[in-house]
Amino acid sequence: MTSRPPAVCGHIVAIGGAEDKTSELAILKRVFELAPDDSNEVAVIATASSIPEQLLPSYEAAFRRLGASQVHALDIQDRQQAADADNVRLIQRSGVIFFTGGDQLRLTNVLGGSATLRAIRERLRAGAVVAGTSAGAAAMPSTMIYNGAAADALRKGAVNMTFGLGFVRGMIIDSHFLERGRFTRLMEVGASNPEQLGIGLGEDAGVIIYPNRVLETIGPGHVIIIDSRDLASSNIAELEMGEPVAIENMILHALVSGHGYDIDARRYLVAEELQTVLAGRRNT
Repeated sequence: MTSRPPAVCGHIVAIGGAEDKTSELAILKRVFELAPDDSNEVAVIATASSIPEQLLPSYEAAFRRLGASQVHALDIQDRQQAADADNVRLIQRSGVIFFTGGDQLRLTNVLGGSATLRAIRERLRAGAVVAGTSAGAAAMPSTMIYNGAAADALRKGAVNMTFGLGFVRGMIIDSHFLERGRFTRLMEVGASNPEQLGIGLGEDAGVIIYPNRVLETIGPGHVIIIDSRDLASSNIAELEMGEPVAIENMILHALVSGHGYDIDARRYLVAEELQTVLAGRRNT
């Protein structure tokens, strides 16, 4: 008999990319506000990026504007640095751990199985916020997309998937979703495994995933949810690689800021319902 992982007490925030880092900071403000009361330090991890020297200063400035007492810019570029005790110590002090964009496969390759990743999971269980944008968002689930053409991905085998960082289960997250026309990527994923909920994040949009697995949309952009659990039929199992996929009864939702979704119940929550659900579960 396998034991379930310890309950998560912290919040996960996945952002679609291109969030405002210089003006009103709407999404980053929500991220910082979720930090536990005992820690207003922020760790920014630029492992996924090929240009960390450009990204890290902008996030450092943004989080300092929001009130962070310290912002730890962690340019972890290899597995030796991911095992470094000083980096682990800075993670353990932080109430917000933020992953920049870049290449999600690089992120999992460098951090997978490392002391840094174990420390991040411990902080999430203890109540810290784990947030990421673009590739940093895509890598958060147990399974992640790491490649797949946007133009016509509704073909067998057109989307490449592998293990992610494992912060949240039961979903696949795709970023830059509307701007890069990635609908067919999540449709192919849903046809392959209908149990996985597809979360498509538009740019300057994101989701807060609460510990009770209720999701809230934030930011001025759209979040698209693709639910394949009640799929009626698909031909994907009978196809040769590269052949077009047929799908019957795939459900799509478009969420805006303040609307939500109950991940386990597969239920859309308009703004009033979301606030009622969140208030009710906070009081239990």
